[in-house]
Formats: sequence, structure tokens, C-alpha cells
Amino acid sequence: MNTILMKLKRRITFKDPVRQLKYMTLGREINEGLVFKLFLYTIFICTSYIYLHPIMKMIVKMVMDAKDLIDPTVTWIPSSLYWGHLQTAWKVLKYGNSFTISLVVALVASVFHCISCGFAGYALARLEFPFKKLVFFLLLLAFIIPPQVVVLPTIIAYSHLGLDGSLAALVIPALFGFGVKGALFVIIYRQFFMTQPKELEEAAKIDGASAFKFYVRVMFPLAKPAILVVFLFSFVWTWNDTYMPRMFLSEAKNVPLAVQMSRLDVGINQFMQAADMPLYMSEAIKMAASFLTILPPLLIYFLAQRYFVESVERTGLVE
Repeated sequence: MNTILMKLKRRITFKDPVRQLKYMTLGREINEGLVFKLFLYTIFICTSYIYLHPIMKMIVKMVMDAKDLIDPTVTWIPSSLYWGHLQTAWKVLKYGNSFTISLVVALVASVFHCISCGFAGYALARLEFPFKKLVFFLLLLAFIIPPQVVVLPTIIAYSHLGLDGSLAALVIPALFGFGVKGALFVIIYRQFFMTQPKELEEAAKIDGASAFKFYVRVMFPLAKPAILVVFLFSFVWTWNDTYMPRMFLSEAKNVPLAVQMSRLDVGINQFMQAADMPLYMSEAIKMAASFLTILPPLLIYFLAQRYFVESVERTGLVE
């Protein structure tokens, strides 16, 4: 909040220095006022509760035993902690295999997005070439075209290439910056590279460096904030994606976690029939499966939260 107020103060200026001083003093008093802080914290707490309530409910539900699940008086505090639902969800999801597939696909796609979209963003930001404005217009147009429009031609192309049912079909679009994700990441890189001083390029041209060498040696290492933002966005986006994997891996046995979640009802019914378990326990197993699925992105966000917020500010997305 302090950062926002400082930006507003820098943008609003008065010709009269006395009025400017009064404005700065008023902004400081508002920022330090108790009522204003209470108002802000109330908004923050209410917003946090909206997002955290489903997660807390999921965690409580997955550790309830059979007695607590059928007891209407038990809502938030279970009488005992039961970890059997996590074990069942682990087996139903085939968690070890599915987690490995999701991790590899998300990491490879994220690295490809960081590389390919970085080249495109630098070209749109700093190079001059024919039809540059048309290319940028087509890039913006990619946000309008839904993936359902191009999925059928993509499936046909993958079938001709022999990639139908292969995990490579999930990472090839990232290699070429294809689709809505690629367009967004190119714009992120473009916004960052446009903020860099042109003196760097002029010095590189004097030394005889080509555009490619200048990008690899100078601009790409400087783009660490944009790389972090693109990597995290791409990782979480790919990890949670269910549409594309279900289109390309509809009959495959080895699938990512997101696809295993879409098959969860069938897997739970088969497991409960084989183990002769009551039906009311299926909800707790679903909660445990959901927790196992979202756990890796949550851990990554908690570890990289500070760097992620700083990187978003430095890429120019909040301007």
C-alpha cells in the first residue's frame, strides 16, 4: 500500500510548492491513520477468507475419520486425525507416476516458454523489421481466439506426425510460443525489454556484437524478473491444464495429475467397491486427492512469493 501511495504522490504534482507540501502531508496522515489501516486490514482479511476458506475446508475434511464424517456437529475440529484418506487418494491417483509426468511436462514447457517467448519479446521490443505492427496485432489477436477453435487441426497435425497420445504433444506448443499462454508471455518480455536503456545496444553495436549475441550475452541475463514471472505462470498453467491433455491423451494410461483428477470418480468407485467402503467416504477421498494435486504449486508459490511479487513490479505489469 505504501508503494501505491508513493507512486500516486510522484504522479500528482502542483505548481505551488505550498499546495504540494500540504498534499504530501495529507497523504502521510492518511497512510498513518488508524481508521484507514483498520479499513485496509478488514478488506485484506475478508478477501483472504474468501480464498482460504475452501482450502481450509478441504484440509479439515480429508483428515476426518468415518465417525466424524457422519456426525453433523463436527464441522471444523475433528475428534481425531485420520490419514487413511490421503493413502487412498495416493493409490487412486497413481500419485508417484502422475506427479512425475506433471512435473516433467510443466518444467519442460516452462523452460521452452522462457526461451522462445524471450526471443519474440525482444524482437518486438527492440528490433525493426517489416510488418512489425501487423505481427504485434496478430499477437494480440491470439487472446481472442479460443483454443477450441484450433484444437482439431492440431490433433490432425499430431496424428500425421505420429505424436497422437504422446506427452510431446503437450510441450511442442510451448517450444514455439503457441496459443494464449505464448502470447501473454511474449507481451511480458516485450514490456520488460522496452524499459531497458538503449545505450546498452549502442555500446554493443560499437563493439561489433550482433543482435543475437547482444540478446544472449546482455539482455537475457538482465531479464531475470521476466523469466521468473513467465516460468511460474507457465508452470502453474501447465500443471493445472486439463483441456489439452484430455484432447491429446484421451486413451493414454500415463497422464498428468490434472487428467487423473478428471478420472477420479471412476477410480474412487472402483476402489471403494473393491475395499467395501461406505459411499459417504468418497467426499473425503476427493478432498485428499485435491490437496495432493495443488500441494506442489502451493509450495512453489510460498517459496518464491517474495521474488515473484518483486518480479511482477519490475516487468511493468502493474503500471
